[in-house]
Amino acid sequence: MTTPTLLATTLAAEPQSRPVTDWAARIGWVVGLLLLVALAYWLMREGWKWRGLLQSDLPALQEIPEKQGEPVLRLTGRYHGSTTAGQWLDRIVAHGLGVRSRVELTLTEDGLEVVRPGATDFFVPAAALRGARLDKGIAGKVLTEGGLLVITWSHGDRLIDSGFRADRSGEHAAWVKALDHGTSSTGNTSTFDQEGAR
Repeated sequence: MTTPTLLATTLAAEPQSRPVTDWAARIGWVVGLLLLVALAYWLMREGWKWRGLLQSDLPALQEIPEKQGEPVLRLTGRYHGSTTAGQWLDRIVAHGLGVRSRVELTLTEDGLEVVRPGATDFFVPAAALRGARLDKGIAGKVLTEGGLLVITWSHGDRLIDSGFRADRSGEHAAWVKALDHGTSSTGNTSTFDQEGAR
């Protein structure tokens, strides 16, 4: 066999194109990935429900009274969640406290109104307010240092930290001053610092 003939035979024996994509294997990988995502979502949902069951001893939240005193402070922003006081990762989910949402806060002489569009509104009586501080994280939400307003309040036999971020974070300091001056050394609220709120 001459060299040109040998070369032609060799070229004819080689594959002329790459193998066609194995669609069955690719579809199998996609289905497997979707099942994995669905399983992760289901486990998170079950964990959320289980946490709510463990916190079922928490009393129902107080509804906002129809008649309130004069507003001391107002704030619009975001509600980032509630935790057991001092334990920023121990999220409270009972009664909708774990649902993040927009928020409108109003502090009056009677207490704190928490209005949350799309989630449960609630009211914290003045006697239940324990103070406020600036922090950087709560329940899986981390912000810059001092970027979060954390209000501590009592509900039933539990102390709760609730995290808020105002649309204008410069408002946080006035809330801390008003709530800290409005709580006595025993933790009961007397008169809020209206001068400090201005």
